[in-house]
Amino acid sequence: MSNKVLSNKELDYVRSREAADGSSTEKSGGVLVNDFEEKKEPELTGFAKIKDSFRRYDSEELNLDPNLTDIEKTAIMTANSPLSRKLKNRHLQMIALGGSIGTGLFVGSGSTLRTGGPAGVLIGYGIISTMILCMVNAAGELSVTFPVSGAFVTYNTRFLDPSLSFSLAWNYALQWLVVLPLELVAASMTIQYWDTTTNPAAYVVIFYVLIVAINFFGVKGYGEAEFLFSLIKVLAVTGFIILGIVLVCGGGPNDEGYIGGRYWHNPGAIHNGFKGVCSVFVTAAFAFAGTELAALGAAETADVRKSLPKATKQVFWRIALFYIISLTLVGLLVPYNDERLLGSSSVDANASPFVISIKNAQIKGLPSVMNAVIMIAVLSVGNSSVFASSRTLAAIASAGMAPKIFAYIDKAGRPLFGIIFQCIFGLLCFVCASSKEGDVFTWLLALSGLSSLFTWGGIMLCHIRFRRALYVQGRDTSELVFKSQFGVYGSYYGVTIIGLILIAQFWIALFPSNKPSALNFFENYLGAIVVLAFYIPHKLWRRGSLYIKAKDIDLDTGRRELDLDLLKQEIAEEKEILASKPLYKRIYHFWC
Repeated sequence: MSNKVLSNKELDYVRSREAADGSSTEKSGGVLVNDFEEKKEPELTGFAKIKDSFRRYDSEELNLDPNLTDIEKTAIMTANSPLSRKLKNRHLQMIALGGSIGTGLFVGSGSTLRTGGPAGVLIGYGIISTMILCMVNAAGELSVTFPVSGAFVTYNTRFLDPSLSFSLAWNYALQWLVVLPLELVAASMTIQYWDTTTNPAAYVVIFYVLIVAINFFGVKGYGEAEFLFSLIKVLAVTGFIILGIVLVCGGGPNDEGYIGGRYWHNPGAIHNGFKGVCSVFVTAAFAFAGTELAALGAAETADVRKSLPKATKQVFWRIALFYIISLTLVGLLVPYNDERLLGSSSVDANASPFVISIKNAQIKGLPSVMNAVIMIAVLSVGNSSVFASSRTLAAIASAGMAPKIFAYIDKAGRPLFGIIFQCIFGLLCFVCASSKEGDVFTWLLALSGLSSLFTWGGIMLCHIRFRRALYVQGRDTSELVFKSQFGVYGSYYGVTIIGLILIAQFWIALFPSNKPSALNFFENYLGAIVVLAFYIPHKLWRRGSLYIKAKDIDLDTGRRELDLDLLKQEIAEEKEILASKPLYKRIYHFWC
């Protein structure tokens, strides 16, 4: 309400009219001043402010038309989520750059080197890398256009099918629920590099409390922690690349001389043939798990239009520099028949080929530094698991696919009960004190083994359906702020690669040797069975068609810019400005 200059007579009249509802009007230099404009609630401080932040976010109830379909209601609910928008550009940049650098790279690469050989590792990670590039571009396009709660977790409902969305959403939630206890135990096992006498459970308590505390600070706490963790990981991998080049060229202190491609000739470049190369795919997929987290944070990003495209483009550099180059050096420095690789597992940092290569060079002190980095990487993934699972649970609860209590968002923008549930589930980490630790974690890992592949496949299928809906409804990509650099054909390619990987993994899981093994099959293919276990009952209950027709897909709910004509004009102006810049700046903009 704007203030209006009034005469004394007019002020007297207004006072008499407002007397009935108890509001007062005072004159200050002939200016009308109302109680509801001037009075403010006392600002809370200290413990009272902290306590108040846990109360439910007081937002206006959405008066949804009862005639709306479930899909339309889901789109509206997720678009109006009260999650806090506190992630800044630097947070998304570093989360994208170092978010998925974890045990999959530092430790899991040891098992792939042992089973596939150095060339097998590069082939497997290279193929997965091309698929990841297509996936993050698809996720970036969708998330910039629709920065809604849950992002790709809820896109499946809008673009594919509610039953498929239900199964993939719970698949993604379970993936991250399982990761927290796994990573906490991995961190405690890493500590044993220095301390073999203390019970690992003691360290689990420390790490558990740290991760819980970080996430109760809200999305800003997660963002700042990941910024620091990712910065350390990026610096560590960069340092290892420089050291690796020096060692390969014979600059190590052990006087071993020029190494070059010695281990590619003896014992060899590929181990176990085609099956060995295929065995790399799932471990490589596990290594890249978390690449999609930048898109998941779209609803909590202050300026998603500028921040998310930059974060998406950074994935190319992360893959090229931190995965392909570092794994090439690892394959040159460590032979695949090194006995220390035989103990490779997700919780044995001593089997890390990064650590082994430094030990082989007889560089004192650096193995301890590398183990410390591995521990930080493990904590980073554990921290990300709380963020990912709680936001997923909040999104699917808003969509009516999980208990409503998980949709509780407090005044600080935290999905409170989602965080609490993840922290309770994380208590499974204390089985590290049990003699059955190995069995429990084998099956927990089996639950999440293939889940990333289904998540990524869902993202690219949504992108394909989104582009199809634009075409059928007579619209085009001129209204998109950010477009996938590989277009819809990149998503077709990515889905094809995932399909082939699932077929190859089915073969390896069922026939690890010449004879079939039921135990090995369920340990390695349980993730696919979980997806079907969610999908089939939900589809039988809901019935309906197998997919949503392109002409019925909602292309507007959830957008932050609803004036499409104005948006197209702004995009055109931005393109003109970019076109006027020098060639090197245009190239930089395309890749960065």
